[in-house]
Amino acid sequence: MVTASRVQLTVLRGRDDECRAVRSLLDGMTNAGGALLLRGEPGSGRTALLGYAHRHAESGCTVLAGSGLAEEAALPYAGLQRLVDPVLDRATALPGEQRQLLRRALGGESCPADRQLTLSMAVLGLLAAAARDRPLLATMDDIDRGDPQTAQVLAFVARRLRHLPLAVLLTADVTANLDGIPAHRLRALTEHESNAVLTDRLDRLTGREGGDRLPDRPAASALTALAAIGGGNPQALVDLAEVLTAGQWRGEESLPAAPPADGALGRAYRARLDRLPPETRRVLLLAALDEDGEPGTLIRAAAAAGAEVEALAPAEVAGLVRVEQRGVTFPQPLVRTMIAASAPLAERRAAHRLLAEVLVADAQRLRRAMHLAAATAGADPALADELEQAAVGGSDGWAAASAALRWAAELSDDPGLTATRLLTAARYAWAGGQPDEARLLLDRLRTVCVDPVVRGRADLLRGELELRCGTASSASATLLASAAAVDGTDRALALTGLVRAGEAVCFTGDQYRYAEVGRRALALRRPDDPPALEVMGCLIAGVAATLRGDHERAGPALRRAVVLGDRLTGSALTPTALSCAAAAGLLVAVDGAAHRLAERAVELARERGELSMLSRALELRAVAEYWLGRHEAAAETSRDGLRVARATGQVNCAAVHLGMLAVLAAIRADRETSLRRIREIGESPTPGSRPYALAAWALAVLDLVDGRHAEAAERLASLARLGTRRGQVLVQVMATPYLVEAAAHLAHRPAATAALAAFDRWASSTASPLRRALSARCHALLAPRGGAEAERDFQAALRLHPTEAGTFERARTELLFGQELRRSRRPRDARTHLHQAREMFSLLGVECWAEQATTELRAAGESIGPPDLPAARLLTGQQLRIAELVAEGATNREIAARMFLSTRTVDHHLRNVFHRLGIRSRTELARAFTAERHVGLASDR
Repeated sequence: MVTASRVQLTVLRGRDDECRAVRSLLDGMTNAGGALLLRGEPGSGRTALLGYAHRHAESGCTVLAGSGLAEEAALPYAGLQRLVDPVLDRATALPGEQRQLLRRALGGESCPADRQLTLSMAVLGLLAAAARDRPLLATMDDIDRGDPQTAQVLAFVARRLRHLPLAVLLTADVTANLDGIPAHRLRALTEHESNAVLTDRLDRLTGREGGDRLPDRPAASALTALAAIGGGNPQALVDLAEVLTAGQWRGEESLPAAPPADGALGRAYRARLDRLPPETRRVLLLAALDEDGEPGTLIRAAAAAGAEVEALAPAEVAGLVRVEQRGVTFPQPLVRTMIAASAPLAERRAAHRLLAEVLVADAQRLRRAMHLAAATAGADPALADELEQAAVGGSDGWAAASAALRWAAELSDDPGLTATRLLTAARYAWAGGQPDEARLLLDRLRTVCVDPVVRGRADLLRGELELRCGTASSASATLLASAAAVDGTDRALALTGLVRAGEAVCFTGDQYRYAEVGRRALALRRPDDPPALEVMGCLIAGVAATLRGDHERAGPALRRAVVLGDRLTGSALTPTALSCAAAAGLLVAVDGAAHRLAERAVELARERGELSMLSRALELRAVAEYWLGRHEAAAETSRDGLRVARATGQVNCAAVHLGMLAVLAAIRADRETSLRRIREIGESPTPGSRPYALAAWALAVLDLVDGRHAEAAERLASLARLGTRRGQVLVQVMATPYLVEAAAHLAHRPAATAALAAFDRWASSTASPLRRALSARCHALLAPRGGAEAERDFQAALRLHPTEAGTFERARTELLFGQELRRSRRPRDARTHLHQAREMFSLLGVECWAEQATTELRAAGESIGPPDLPAARLLTGQQLRIAELVAEGATNREIAARMFLSTRTVDHHLRNVFHRLGIRSRTELARAFTAERHVGLASDR
């Protein structure tokens, strides 16, 4: 028996709900007792929560603590004896029959079945007597591991505590269930919570070891990878932290593939496995190592081991696996990992050999080779060749192909082959969205490679990783140097490197350095270049000419890239080549073609699993949708790109998508969303970078909405320094209409005039009616107020605005023209344009701008109410179809299936439908459509 006292509580990450439940149980003990069962996997924190309960118990509270021991599971009431031994002296308060039965049971004598109730009442009476002076907390850890008689009695007691100052807190595995007792299932930790556990552990290790061996802070990439390896299990994370080296904490060395087998979690799983029959353990190991999970493979491997799949029954009862018709699955991924890690090396290798023997089909070639590699010790050049050939092209997934090439490198006896295989493994890892793994492989390659060409290729990949995931400012130099190292042996790779170098200088705002990229690319181009190379060469030439203002040279090169992009086939059809063509299309303002090419790049990247290129392709598609006036689609694309970028560690791409989302929200006057996205960007982007510029653009639009014209103009003018090609020239060109609109309210506006001149040169070199319409609108805003020049330019802008796209920009032009006419004391003329603006903004669901148009209409002398528009005019075509299906009673999942959309997209559109129609439920939507249908029928008659 111990008396709990208040001490400094240990932080339990991710267990807030359970801690609240424990506190509630303990705080209510003085008035009414209660019980709680904590269920979780080994290592999930059940014992830590018992410790929390012991520490939290009020001063003077009696605590009885016990635990179920597998070694005593065959001894009836052994666990109960250890639990109540400190208070057995209170048994004198029990009735004689109960006292004698209790002493015999705890003394090792069995209790007859017809006396179980009497014994259980004796234990309840004993605990009640012990709690008479002060409340009592009784805890039993791992109650399911000990003797079942103890579990039965304590469950009986736990259900009868309502009027006693007594609490019972039990823990058990997830498979255990005690009827009538409130239970909490301990969930897996989130990545954020896992990172906190790892950081806490590192802080403790650093303090314990003096801080000399370990870094002050772990690398973010190491935390992310460790969180995935740990599977959200706190003990797995702690065990991993205990064995990591300083290099592993810093992300400079490969991390363990699993928690250590000799750690606390490994020992717990070994104890569970040791209780299973030998045949069950053999088949369970085969199932754990066969990650593809095809039933036929496991059946054949088990037969080869002299067993049957039915041997898994005890493991299924223990909650380790689920055996179903489609195969064997593991409820928790960590269970598979720990089963494999806990097995002796010889047994693992034997199991791998058995699995390799039963994988004979051509489609199983890579899996067979991987199992053979895992069963092999030392070099094996023939197997290394087999692994390399089976992994070519990543048809079994880039992660599997990368792992195969790593094995091939291990089994090689030729340093040159080792280096090239490590490089290919790194390239495959990056294609599959594993930048940290790719970096580690490149670091390892440095130690074995002396070939300058191979090192140059490795540095090209390293530069691309820096561009997407690291310090973009250093990526351009790396890419330029490595492109030069390989240009004599692989022009295609060199040109790809130059494209990436160009992206890097544009990302960081150092566009003046693009001239060097253009000169290098020009030297590499040949008249007979294949289409993919010509696309890249044309893009670089076009961007270089655009940045120096030479649109006469830029236009033909960029248009050529677009045309070639549409013709790409076969091996030339890659996400990289399509993205280059899409980027060219955006620069030459052929928005439809750019969107088509970006869409193809997205589809191809998804189809091939090339996650490294997917986020960039989505970025280009979002920009194309912005120019096409499809702001909602652009936002959805950017959200998709953000998810991909974050999942693949592409922090720079993520920042660009966040910046685009901030701009799109600001344009719709959604201040909260825009500022939230800007905060998510954080402080990492340097001034002059693309994310920084996009954030500034978004803030400027919000300033403009609030009438802070000087602040908006100052922000937008600072995006680039024209004439020096420093800063975000291309972003400023996109934002020029907002800069001019803000400057129109200022007396001094040289920056806007200069930016408009650059915009004009670009717009006039394109065939885009939208760009020319925006140019005319900008000139109208800068023209003398109330003059014929302003009216002429506004009219020209309205004639140029395309009817099938850019509706938002047309509405903005109508609004600005209406404002100009009203302020020129022509209210009757103004009202026509203001009505058009109000209706279009209402159709688009942009309430802020619709309200501005309404305010202008009232100022023009018109009494105006809410717009009375039918649903067919308020909704887009896709929104209208979704609304009709909802009105017919279809669920979101059914709508998604019928329209080939994701349920997330249907949810998004349905929220917009509710907003635009001013309704709050599916029932109201059905009524609205029924009423509108009746009105339509009446009008038809």
